[in-house]
Amino acid sequence: MEKLRKIKRVGIIGGSRPQSHHLEMAHQVGYLVARRGGLLICGGLGGVMEAAARGAKEAGGLTVGILPGSDYNEANPYIDISVATGIGHARNALVVMNSDVLIAIGGEYGTLSEIAFAFIYNKKIISLDSWNIPGVIQARTPEEACELAWA
Repeated sequence: MEKLRKIKRVGIIGGSRPQSHHLEMAHQVGYLVARRGGLLICGGLGGVMEAAARGAKEAGGLTVGILPGSDYNEANPYIDISVATGIGHARNALVVMNSDVLIAIGGEYGTLSEIAFAFIYNKKIISLDSWNIPGVIQARTPEEACELAWA
């Protein structure tokens, strides 16, 4: 149990209907997070969340999905531990609270709400072709995003 407390928890946030290049970025970020020994936290559904979780699983990593609905079986197939919340978009706060750092990839207003929660809970937030807001660290590549996450 002590080992889990020392693992960096990286929240991957982004859209459920992303552009194809965001899916590629998310897959690569998930893979890199797992290769570094990080625990991938996400919303557990499709789009960026599924692509990142798939990348993490391909690298032998562990994934956690914090779901908006009340059925933990709704998680995408790459989620190891699914947490049903039954609280809809309010689950975005739980994704943030359970992450040490967040990487936003693309996304729309749900992603923006997670960025806002990151500011509220004083979490580092990295943007990879996502919202350009003062205080959000901009990255150009998945590799740079992961470097910044561990910095």
